[in-house]
Amino acid sequence: MLRLDSNDEDVSLFDAEEDSARNSRKSKIKHPVASFFHLFFRVSAILFYLICELLSSSFIACMVTIILLLSCDFWTVKNITGRLLVGLRWWNQVDEDGNSRWVFESRKGHAQQLPASLPSDSEARIFWLGLIICPVLWVIFTFTALFSFNIKWLAVVIMGVVLQGANLYGYVRCKVGTRTNLKNMATSYFGKQFLKQALSKQDES
Repeated sequence: MLRLDSNDEDVSLFDAEEDSARNSRKSKIKHPVASFFHLFFRVSAILFYLICELLSSSFIACMVTIILLLSCDFWTVKNITGRLLVGLRWWNQVDEDGNSRWVFESRKGHAQQLPASLPSDSEARIFWLGLIICPVLWVIFTFTALFSFNIKWLAVVIMGVVLQGANLYGYVRCKVGTRTNLKNMATSYFGKQFLKQALSKQDES
């Protein structure tokens, strides 16, 4: 868990200052370059996949370009944008005994943290929308390639699912916590949906 070393509590002298800092946190994009590249590589890979056959007749050139874009996106999101935009990061660590383990780290907001050190709501929205929507599109491309018997593109779209899905899983684990918490959230969500359907059917009857 990341924490600021300072033990001094930041106290605003006026309520107006607190409201101003809160509103600034909601709207301000503090890392425009990171926000841009968080979306640039993954959106470029999707767009190039859709139009590459119009730009080039070489399948190898198209495949290499898409995989390079996906690889750049994986590295950028895993090592830079997750830490800057939402205060999350994950990595693989090998201990002294040679055992490999995955570490999922979250920087949570504390009263001791300055408002400027907290993630911006706008940046968090950009991060999570890009992180979730793009892997869903690659899953759709996978089924499209299967059903259209376009086998030569299957390896490319599976690579997109794997690389972007890995970042999605890693950051969800950082945000939620352990697998048990993730299962509990899923169970709670589906339980609420089932309850809503049951109540709506009861109201109709």
